[in-house]
Amino acid sequence: MHLTHLALTDFRSFSRLDLDVPRRLLLLVGDNAQGKTSLLESVYYLSTFTSFFAQTDRQLVNFNAESAVLLVTRLVADYCRGEKQHKMEVRLIQENGGNGGVRTRREILLDGVKRTAQEALGHFNAVLFLPRMMSIIEGAPEERRKYLNLTIAQALPGYARVLGDYHQGLTQRNALLKQLSEKGGDPAQLQYWDDLLAEKGGHLIHTRIAAIAEIERMALQIHEHLTDKRDVLRLSYQPAYDPLPAQEGQYLLRLDTPVQRSGISLEEIRQGFASRLRALHREEIQRGVTTIGPHRDELRILENGIDLGDFGSRGQTRTALLSLKLAEVKWLKQKTGYWPVLLLDEFLAELDKVRRKRLLEFLEESEQALLSTTDLHSFEDGFIQGSTVWTVKAGQVKVQETLNGG
Repeated sequence: MHLTHLALTDFRSFSRLDLDVPRRLLLLVGDNAQGKTSLLESVYYLSTFTSFFAQTDRQLVNFNAESAVLLVTRLVADYCRGEKQHKMEVRLIQENGGNGGVRTRREILLDGVKRTAQEALGHFNAVLFLPRMMSIIEGAPEERRKYLNLTIAQALPGYARVLGDYHQGLTQRNALLKQLSEKGGDPAQLQYWDDLLAEKGGHLIHTRIAAIAEIERMALQIHEHLTDKRDVLRLSYQPAYDPLPAQEGQYLLRLDTPVQRSGISLEEIRQGFASRLRALHREEIQRGVTTIGPHRDELRILENGIDLGDFGSRGQTRTALLSLKLAEVKWLKQKTGYWPVLLLDEFLAELDKVRRKRLLEFLEESEQALLSTTDLHSFEDGFIQGSTVWTVKAGQVKVQETLNGG
């Protein structure tokens, strides 16, 4: 899979961008705050319909154009998926919402046909690495759940819909729990929502177990290559409802203890989750909230048995995140049959020469990679000669016609 053309209108600092995109390696060069990261962000948004930076779509609108009564921010990508050419277009329409307010709504078109985000997700895939994504390892559990959900949703059609159904059911069940806590009533009313959460949540847990195990195997191999086999990377999945039967009298397992859940069937997970929800009725009514389920799952990243989120150095954490992201690339290729577009922002910083070299070797295997840098001299001459270079300055892009390695 690779981009062939990218067009942006009033997105971030770009009033207008309309360029053909080279097939293999593209280097975006420029000072900080010129638009390099925003360009990568636009490609990622076309893949996931979410931004790693912005809390709302309105924040993606070019601030110089916000005075317009009706403003349409457009992101359009022409891309090849196998032998077929496709077009993905996202329109962020900012208009008068009444009472002097402004609202922003989104339209998604795939090959000219309107789609929901759940329907379009996974048709164009990209993997993004940013230095601030260290929060995937160091941040709160919801950061890791978000990462996990976006990765799986790109590879497995239907996952996003199940996730949405689960959260809608969770909202309704929590509202009922709060009502029972404050006003009383028959706990049997929870049965419908127990069954719905068990069905949808069981699917999420079963899918996550398999996906994490597969990504871990790939990340382990990549990490060993990057660290010259000195360090061992592990992903520790800790589901809030653990379908693994606990042995009577068993002590709490250490974080670095490998746990095998892949043999547990979907039906076993569903039945066990439903049973556990029923057993917690009294406690959850008192608290007015659902206390177990995929919405409280945790994923920890370990190196040599040490939790990097708590004790990792910056260099260790950055290398682990790179290994995880590169494993994500290979996993998406395995699941979909197509290489995702790889987006890397200032990724060479804080890597030693050996890890830089090995990482650049990996990039040459991918179908298309877009890389940003403030310093072209971070790359070897041979790598530059095999790349196309765009200079980005103040929301404008200049395509360099010739390259001389420096």
